[in-house]
Amino acid sequence: MLAKKIFEFIYNKIDSAVVFARKQFAFSFLFFKRKFKKLKHFEFQRKIYTAGFSIGRKINCVKTQAFFAKKIFKLNSVKSNILVRYIAKELLLYFLICFVFFFVVFFVNQILLLAETILKKRVPVNSVLKLILYCLPNVISQSAPFATLVGFLMCLGRLVTDNEILIFRASGQRYSLILKSVLAMGLLISVFSFIMNDYFLPIGTLKYNRLFKQIIVSNPAIELESKSIKRMNDSTLVIGNVSKNNVSDIVLFDSEKDGVQRIIMAGNSDVKKSSTPGVIMQLDMNSPIVLSLDKSKTENYESISAEKLRLNIFEDSIISSSNGTSPREMTSWDLIKRIKKMKQENSSTKKRLNTFILECNKKFSVPFGSFFFALLAFPLALIFGKKDGQTLGLIFGIILSVLYWSATIIGQMFGIRGGYNGFWMMWTPNFVIGILGIILYIRLKKK
Repeated sequence: MLAKKIFEFIYNKIDSAVVFARKQFAFSFLFFKRKFKKLKHFEFQRKIYTAGFSIGRKINCVKTQAFFAKKIFKLNSVKSNILVRYIAKELLLYFLICFVFFFVVFFVNQILLLAETILKKRVPVNSVLKLILYCLPNVISQSAPFATLVGFLMCLGRLVTDNEILIFRASGQRYSLILKSVLAMGLLISVFSFIMNDYFLPIGTLKYNRLFKQIIVSNPAIELESKSIKRMNDSTLVIGNVSKNNVSDIVLFDSEKDGVQRIIMAGNSDVKKSSTPGVIMQLDMNSPIVLSLDKSKTENYESISAEKLRLNIFEDSIISSSNGTSPREMTSWDLIKRIKKMKQENSSTKKRLNTFILECNKKFSVPFGSFFFALLAFPLALIFGKKDGQTLGLIFGIILSVLYWSATIIGQMFGIRGGYNGFWMMWTPNFVIGILGIILYIRLKKK
């Protein structure tokens, strides 16, 4: 009982102290807020500038008068930080709306891709939800640049159509003030997108691949689609009809190191799990035929037939064609270190090295595309947005987004397959957009 009374006494004292501290904080906050308002209304700064202007007039110094007159004019004019905040708030609102739009588009596309390979194979719902969750960083990093372009074009187009930009200009504000707000918002979005692309995307990709591997091991038939061709490291699998764990009319083309081409055919095969480490699935073929062809001597071949044949499909032939961690699963810092190591050791092929360079540049170019889009959106909206600027901004934004997306995909293809420089393949679309934005801004200034 004594301990209980002591506990209650201490608790009541602490509670009273907390209540008292809250009241004191609230009172102090209101007190200093009122004092601060009085200091603001005191206009001490204005009196200093006025006194300086009077002294300059008495000593007949034109430069001093001009300096203090400029300061007084800035005090009398509308404060620029209010306009910056207003523009930033409008840009953020339109960006969020467009971000939701693009997020839904890319998210639905991701779900449709999963539906093709995962959902129709009766995978557990919790595994599907996890796969979708691991895809979110990629969806967010892709949506941000396009939302920046369309959102900023629509926002600035509305400001032009409603003559708000004209009012800003009539009040003595320069285009550079609005441009600073636009570029600051673009840079902020780029940093957010970069964090998603550089930190959360590799984590999501790693977890996605691990979970996908577990799903395939538990249900190998997921990787086999009806009437399709599946290319692996050194093999190609032609698949007929797939019904649950049964595959009909399957053909495997396998190339060996000594130049021998091996072809395995079976009319009916059963897909089974494997307990052997490294083997992702087993194909139990019924009445198979095996043909071995020598590419240097096409007239010679061997034919083998059997009642049963077990074919093992290894993990690395389906899940990943490369050893170790893929570039997509690394952060930019890890990629830079890996590229330096590969150049020093000179152990990788030029194509593989260029793949790592391309992925490293992609981690910067795609997120910071928001900044270049912001640079383009400002003059484009002000030049073409005089009539129905919001609608034109939406149209221009979607067209430019499709062109940018196409240029990025083409750049990746040329970089990976063609071996072209990864830096230029990834940054060229951004440079083109930036140069176009600068040209349009110079044209706007001249008008």
